[in-house]
Amino acid sequence: MKTLFDIIYLLALILASPKIIYRMIVHGRYRDGWSQRLGRIERGNAGRCIWIHAVSVGEVNATRTLVDAIENALHLEVVISATTDTGYARAKEIYGDRLNVFYFPFDLSPIMKRAIKKISPAIILLMELEVWPNLVQIANKKNIPVVVVNGRISDRSFPRYKTVKFVTNWMFPKLSLVLAQTNQYAKRFIKLGCDKKNVIVTSSLKYDTAQTTGSVTGADTLKRQLNLSYEKLLVIGGTGPGEEKIAIDIFTKLKKDPELNDLRMAIIPRKPERFTETAQLIAQSPFNFIRLSTVKADNKNLAKKPDIILGDTMGDLKKFYAIATVVFVGRTLTPMGGSDMMEPTALGKCTIFGPHTFNFRQTVAALLNENGAIQVKNAKQLYDTAKKCLTDNDYAQSIGAKGQEIITKNQGATQKTVKAIKPL
Repeated sequence: MKTLFDIIYLLALILASPKIIYRMIVHGRYRDGWSQRLGRIERGNAGRCIWIHAVSVGEVNATRTLVDAIENALHLEVVISATTDTGYARAKEIYGDRLNVFYFPFDLSPIMKRAIKKISPAIILLMELEVWPNLVQIANKKNIPVVVVNGRISDRSFPRYKTVKFVTNWMFPKLSLVLAQTNQYAKRFIKLGCDKKNVIVTSSLKYDTAQTTGSVTGADTLKRQLNLSYEKLLVIGGTGPGEEKIAIDIFTKLKKDPELNDLRMAIIPRKPERFTETAQLIAQSPFNFIRLSTVKADNKNLAKKPDIILGDTMGDLKKFYAIATVVFVGRTLTPMGGSDMMEPTALGKCTIFGPHTFNFRQTVAALLNENGAIQVKNAKQLYDTAKKCLTDNDYAQSIGAKGQEIITKNQGATQKTVKAIKPL
């Protein structure tokens, strides 16, 4: 099977190479970490460790409470890998020099063998669903437990995995444990070949990492930089293609309301490579705007009050949520599965999202069942809902308070996770 997977990987790499090269040149992606991707990973300590792998920013964020709990309970060094440039940057931002952070090695068998030998893990924890055949097979032969943590299989992923069930039936039984977010996700893992007795429901780690109390570091500074005082701020966060245009159209209509003539809006695209594209789009609107990167570069507070702020920096989305009056969570009006709506609701913000939220099914169900957030079907409903929330403070605050209460009530996955992996 190793040879088969290696051949498939090499063919896939050949087919994908034009796209990879294009992104390297145009977007500056995939330029770093090639030595680590080829399995040349250095560790300062010789002893065994706990290897946590998280694909990108969302999965890296979900590790925060888990890392602390593991270090306190198991007293082993934790190392963390990420696949994407943004995931790696976020891991470095959170953990700095405290943890050994590296790019995930390619799953070609000779590369993965070299990486596992270099890392010397006592256990491998894969966040959500990052199961790779050669990784699992090599770890299995070396008696290294492999555990899926915070496991989920989305509506989009599940049919795809079923088409290669001959692979999952071979690969998934080799997992030592699957800690799933929901009963539905647990059933999907079992249908794809996991041993039923090795699948446990723990809820989502993201509930535990969501900040529900205290102030967000840097939020007051951001507020001063943007010269935001009494004005209301509509934050459009984690947007995907097409949603920025919708946001500008809605903002145009909202500004015509006498109660909202001083309304301001912040747009934060999900992907950094779309910052310039979004800036060009906003520049075509009748509103004056500023890029946050410019504000930070000047290191001065704004004297004027631009109508629209483009959040074109990394790591500031949470700060925008903290100073928002109302939040719309992007990638939900278009069928992209959604951005994380847990962060603004945990902060007690009145949170709105669209119908396409299949990546956050359990969170959405919990919030909507108890009126802790608002789901809209289209741009028209988004305008109507945003207007109501921006003009009816009591209504908006009641939604925000209920959402925060729901997040708090669902916390506890971290300790369940540590308890489950400790025997391994």
